[in-house]
Amino acid sequence: MNINLLAAFATCLRSRNPIVLSVALSLLLAPATFAQPVVYGANPGDKTVQIPGLQTEANIDGVANEPIWAQAVLIEDFHQYNPQEFIEPSEPTSVRIYYTEDALFVTARMEESDTSNITAQVLRQGQGLGADDIFALILDPYLDRRNGYRFEVNANSVRYDGLFQNINDLETNWDGIWEAASVRDASGWTLEIKIPFQTISFNPDSSTWGVNFARARRSSGEQIAWVSRNREVNPSVAGTMTGFSGLRQGIGLDVVPSFSMAERRKFGPGSFSEQNYEPSLDVFYKITPQLNAALTLNTDFSATEVDDRQVNLTRFNLFFPEKRDFFLRDADIFEFGQIGTGGFNQNTGIGTPLPSGPARQNARPFFSRNIGLDNAGNPVDIIAGAKVSGRIGDWNVGTLVIAQDEAEATKVDAQNIFVGRAVLNVLSNSQVGVIATDGDPQSNLDSTLLGVDYRYRNSNMPGGKTLESVAFYEETDTEGKSGNNAAWGFGGSLPSAQGVQGQYFYKRVEQNFAPAVGYVNRTGIEDHTFNIGYRKFVRPGGTVRSMLAAFDFYQANMLNDGKISSQSFGPRLSFNTNQADNVVLRPTRIREVLLADFTVNRFSDGSKRITIPKGDYTFDEVAVILQMGQQRKFAANIFLNAGEYYDGNHFSRRTNLSYRPNRNISLGLSYTEDEIHLSYGNFTVRQTSMETQFAFSSTLSWNNLVQYDNISEALGFNSRIHWIPKAGQQVFLVLNWGLTDADKDNTFHSTIADLSLKMNYTFRF
Repeated sequence: MNINLLAAFATCLRSRNPIVLSVALSLLLAPATFAQPVVYGANPGDKTVQIPGLQTEANIDGVANEPIWAQAVLIEDFHQYNPQEFIEPSEPTSVRIYYTEDALFVTARMEESDTSNITAQVLRQGQGLGADDIFALILDPYLDRRNGYRFEVNANSVRYDGLFQNINDLETNWDGIWEAASVRDASGWTLEIKIPFQTISFNPDSSTWGVNFARARRSSGEQIAWVSRNREVNPSVAGTMTGFSGLRQGIGLDVVPSFSMAERRKFGPGSFSEQNYEPSLDVFYKITPQLNAALTLNTDFSATEVDDRQVNLTRFNLFFPEKRDFFLRDADIFEFGQIGTGGFNQNTGIGTPLPSGPARQNARPFFSRNIGLDNAGNPVDIIAGAKVSGRIGDWNVGTLVIAQDEAEATKVDAQNIFVGRAVLNVLSNSQVGVIATDGDPQSNLDSTLLGVDYRYRNSNMPGGKTLESVAFYEETDTEGKSGNNAAWGFGGSLPSAQGVQGQYFYKRVEQNFAPAVGYVNRTGIEDHTFNIGYRKFVRPGGTVRSMLAAFDFYQANMLNDGKISSQSFGPRLSFNTNQADNVVLRPTRIREVLLADFTVNRFSDGSKRITIPKGDYTFDEVAVILQMGQQRKFAANIFLNAGEYYDGNHFSRRTNLSYRPNRNISLGLSYTEDEIHLSYGNFTVRQTSMETQFAFSSTLSWNNLVQYDNISEALGFNSRIHWIPKAGQQVFLVLNWGLTDADKDNTFHSTIADLSLKMNYTFRF
């Protein structure tokens, strides 16, 4: 990159003028757009297949020997997109696809000359398949190149799915009802898939959908697709299938009754024991094939997975993702301004590890984790909830209404919460939208929010590049606060998997901006995130697949005086191997300006507090990251970070170990140690977690998770038996047990325990 251009951009940053910054960003990214001409194959949408409508449903057992498959359309023209794009795959792949009036049927044949190379370690239904050989089906039923579904299957008949949001981000907590089965033989493996039309949303007046197929062979690191562009496979890079007509979804009604039995005990002072027997009901109805309605009554989240434990060594809030099914349905519609999305991808290098995850999520207008929890993190009953979401013409719409019970512990009255979102699809890949929220689930104050956002995407840039930009504005009206109540931002990116990549984002969050149903990491600041990099792929045959050199920059300024609050920047060099290993070297210079004393460490019993005095601190650190490909039976991730920390030193060690002797057993161990030496005192933070998984079959599994940290001196145990007779039917038996070593004598005492049994069954009409 031209040094003078970079210097000019830095000058524009200091101006903090949004118009100047917009022009500067365009000039900065423009040379990158044309910097590396790439020769690539067919453009997105050039491949089209005519899909037949047939009367007979295949039996989903993975064998694919029914005569009906001979009438399905055959697709065989696959190519590699990694490690080289548009060359012949080393092993053949073929797909047959057809539809009936009720469902889409797909079978795929993955040839493998040496079947010992088939990687199939995952047997637990719904577990991520990032280290297994997989076949993936991508559907874009609206053919808008913006959103869609991804369905994955491995050689053990394990299903994994997700919703695309903002093209490159996949919401994998979404769980649809569909069928799949796989069978291995002496020359490869075969699978069959059935996706009921009642599971997905589509336009019944359109005969054409976007579609793509992909395959991953983990032993060689080879990735194969029907359509790709710039090594990308997503809804904006797909072919088309045409011929749909007469699709039906029945009545479009899913009724999901649930019943849970729970026993809860509290130990020590104020001990008690109680039993609960709670029925609950979820109803999902397709008003049209494009518009979904959902109703939940007496909602029970007892079977939701526990959060990973985090110890906070920063001045600001942590961020925990949503894991509850009701809020995850159509979650992509409620995304706003690309806040929190487009994070760092270690494999491609796209994005930047700066800023932190919570800072990236700052100013999110809707964060469903605030609902059903009080401000101390304790569960609050949800009496009822209703949601309408989907598409009407060119509009994506979503409304959510929640009736939350009173929170006795924090004396918050029963609340009604409203969230509304509408997005108009414009141009070929762009969107403009509005969002509104009303209510505060964690206080008795009146609170509303209004926001507008615009997203531009052009995936047809020269050289196979994609150019994106975004702008948003939101404002809150909170009882007791007036003025300085807005947040806004803009930015652009060149998210290229090869060659030049870059991004710049600006965000301003005023002091009184308070989204009661959203997430705020900090207020009264503006921040800048900048990243530029170049990724080069190496000729095949060696160990290294690609190399990335990048420069990352993040800076937050106080709005009241414009002075720097925090800043971090530095180069980054990474190597990616053909066995999915990664090596990263990242030196970083950090500046932190403390306007008040910062208590960095506080033990749970108050026995030790270490406070850093206010002041301006600059320090350097170096991170080395070693990641082994998770397709191995034994794999390790090692993170080492050493350097200065305020006026002292910091050495961090993080190790994640996994061992999978076979597909039935998986063991994981994670250990993190932060050793900090300051002139005001020394301390060490330790976090440990251990997970065991026993998958007896693809329908029955038993998971155990133990977590501990020496700050809270709390030990948590979660044991979860999960039985899925078939998609849409589930039984959970969950035990949570909490212990603590309050007096630090290495003797743990029980604090709380609960055992719950939950069953649900989906009736489809």
